[in-house]
Amino acid sequence: MAKQTTLKSSFQLTGKGLHTGLKIILTIKPAAENTGYIIRRIDLEGHPEIPALADYVDKTTRGTVLKKGEIQVSTVEHGLAALYAMGIDNCIIEVDAPEFPILDGSAKYYVEKINEVGIQTQNQEKDFFVVKEKMTYQLPNSPSSITLLPDDAFSVQTLIGYDSPILSNQYAILDNMSNFATEIAPCRTFVFVRELEPLLKMNLIKGGDLNNAVVIYDKQISEVELQRIAEVMNQPCPHVASLGYLNTNLLFNNEPARHKMLDIIGDLALIGKPIKGRVIAVHPGHSTNTALAKQIRKEMKRQDVSLPLYTPDATPLMDTNQIKKLLPHRYPFLLVDKVVEISDNYIVGVKNITANEVQFLGHFPQESVMPGVLIIEAMAQTAGLFVLNSLKDASAFSTYLLKLDNVKFRKKVVPGDVLVMKVLLTSPIRRGVSNIKGYAFVGNKIAAEAEMIAQLTDNKK
Repeated sequence: MAKQTTLKSSFQLTGKGLHTGLKIILTIKPAAENTGYIIRRIDLEGHPEIPALADYVDKTTRGTVLKKGEIQVSTVEHGLAALYAMGIDNCIIEVDAPEFPILDGSAKYYVEKINEVGIQTQNQEKDFFVVKEKMTYQLPNSPSSITLLPDDAFSVQTLIGYDSPILSNQYAILDNMSNFATEIAPCRTFVFVRELEPLLKMNLIKGGDLNNAVVIYDKQISEVELQRIAEVMNQPCPHVASLGYLNTNLLFNNEPARHKMLDIIGDLALIGKPIKGRVIAVHPGHSTNTALAKQIRKEMKRQDVSLPLYTPDATPLMDTNQIKKLLPHRYPFLLVDKVVEISDNYIVGVKNITANEVQFLGHFPQESVMPGVLIIEAMAQTAGLFVLNSLKDASAFSTYLLKLDNVKFRKKVVPGDVLVMKVLLTSPIRRGVSNIKGYAFVGNKIAAEAEMIAQLTDNKK
């Protein structure tokens, strides 16, 4: 299993704010396991913090704005994209302004600094959001949509299109995040000349210039009008001979589409977990991206635990014979068929429910339903396997349930179902006592859950 990571040491970036025009210092520091991304406004009294989560998205006009109470920070997407794509799970981001610096309009400098300071592997395992079924968000009254599909790893593909003779339709795809640093991170944000004045009237892009965005001139404008726009932006008026890109050559033929992919990655970082799934975005934008991120967050809260990744034909870590060496249970009360995953703090066991099991003779003859107490017992046996597997002489010990709390049954379990049980150790084992949270899934739905306390007993005593 992949471990969580943070930075080996802090790094700092200095630059202008795209929307405020302020000189900004941003410092990204290492953080403890399970911290996620925390943004800290060090220019404000008390240094208030905003978790970089979709729950706090407030606005999405020309950038993603996070707000908690009266505190906000904007243009976070490029920095978050770099951290997310480079596999950083935990860090503190300190900024002395209400936005991140725009730099050159890309994520290049973030990636360079991450590579410079290095990445530190931590002890806790990564908690992935595994896409089990198709998820789509369609922006109302718009062609903009973004879809998540099941896949073994995180990948992104995007299609953009504009009513423009210079930038019409473009397509980009990133199948492997290891290519992010060279193929996506350097790609800069872009803006059309015709958009500049309206954006200024919205009190945006006060710090915009020809060095922090690709400027697209796709509609003929008189020199007088160009001069006026340049004066409004407090920028020198560029010489324009023809339609095209005013200030630069593109790094890639499809650089705008690649930059939109950069934005998607940064916005989806707001779910708070790395994704295992494929993203397909059509005419994406911050509104669409963050709306899907919010939808994912709601699903994560509803489940409140990540689904175990169960592949039926994979070789189990423990089969029935190995399980019998650890557990004293036998037919008809051995309720774990195999173990498919074990980590430092959780285990995943599987129980196949069949119609010829003895409990269905009386529960119930006309409607076979797995008794709730047996589902709990199956989770408890899975917990026992987790504890006993860590001992050198497991046969000398037994595990017994001491307490059950917050038991919930959410879905009926019937013959033909496959019960996948994820049991987590919620605190270190002390004096043989373990605190456990167990979940039993059928498909991608939680069938039952319970908090348990178990005692490890030395049989010799």
